[in-house]
Amino acid sequence: MYLLFLLMSNFHIEERTNTMADPRTTKYDLIIAGAGSMGAAAAYYAARSGLTVLALEKFSSVPHDHGSHAGQSRIIRKAYFEDPGYVPLLRTAYDLWAELESLTGQQLFVRNGLMYSAPPGHAVIEGVKQAASLNSIPVKQVSSFSHFIPCNNELLFEPDAGFVLPERAITLFAAGAVTEGARLHMEESLVSWKQEKKGITVFTDKDKYLADKLIICSGAWMKKILEEQQLPLTITRQLLVWVDPVNPEQFFPENFPCWMIATGEMAGVYYGFPYLDGKKYPGPTGMKFAWHQAAVETDPDKVNRKVSKEEIDALIEQVAVYFPASRANVVAAKTCLYSNTPDENFIIDHLPGTEEKVIIACGFSGHGFKFAPAIGKLLADMAINGKKEQAIDFLGLGRFRQ
Repeated sequence: MYLLFLLMSNFHIEERTNTMADPRTTKYDLIIAGAGSMGAAAAYYAARSGLTVLALEKFSSVPHDHGSHAGQSRIIRKAYFEDPGYVPLLRTAYDLWAELESLTGQQLFVRNGLMYSAPPGHAVIEGVKQAASLNSIPVKQVSSFSHFIPCNNELLFEPDAGFVLPERAITLFAAGAVTEGARLHMEESLVSWKQEKKGITVFTDKDKYLADKLIICSGAWMKKILEEQQLPLTITRQLLVWVDPVNPEQFFPENFPCWMIATGEMAGVYYGFPYLDGKKYPGPTGMKFAWHQAAVETDPDKVNRKVSKEEIDALIEQVAVYFPASRANVVAAKTCLYSNTPDENFIIDHLPGTEEKVIIACGFSGHGFKFAPAIGKLLADMAINGKKEQAIDFLGLGRFRQ
């Protein structure tokens, strides 16, 4: 329960909250550039393991709504149609979410299940079945679902799925890191670094620091930070919409699952969540849905944050073909950023030519947040002993450089 006080106010941690020596003369075991989903988790697990840690955050608060991790809710599931190779990492994530809930007394994971809908033989349906079969994950065939328009789609229900709360989780990871002795510097960005015999000198827009290891996990800004590496990342603007349906109680988490609809005509998938009370689950009060899709590439520093009525109407009309409740009154609409690789799988690896001193983690958008504790711990382990404790070779940078 030692982190609960941080949920009572906005989270702004600066140098004064930590009694470590002057950060400019301290040699850190680890510096982390980016304190979002993966960075905050990595800082927590690294500091808990005894490393001296400095985390750098570009924005003025942790969490924030400028990148990819905001939005109140994120789907979590085990029957991973993208690649069964993710399932061991997911099992670790499930265990670590439970551990964090136990340590903090805060609910982070709501198990309300997930309904999949797609034409028979669609890659989503076949991928779910394969992952479930290979890993003994309970998935049920369903004949119908009253909230979807009847069609020829196949329906699968995964009872152990649900959603996690990103803002609350990141707050706890960052607070836990500081509690364990890490420093967290707000409004300070990585500019460059130099690898020398004495260690890695990290230059920011405010100062310079020395460390043994460096983790770079700056989300949509990775492509700019590592421009010379020409990372295969595409940054896009995505739309999220919340609506207030008639008879909202039928859509409460205890009555209604998360859902995902793949079609034969449109790329990507539509997905959504139950009706959430904005007081209990910080964020808008309503039922959120979106379209996981390829979009026009954008600059993360110049992205248009305004959402037009035309954009909202278009999304509602697309989703309403399959899920009529999406036509309810609009409560809120927001944008977030995707940072995707060509195959939509993550990149977690040591940066070539750095003698395993620099670790990069990126390309998580669209399906990464559920993994946050597992990836945070993995990154911390890589910084501690240079090894990848999980079988994640399929996420290596080398797949794009052969």
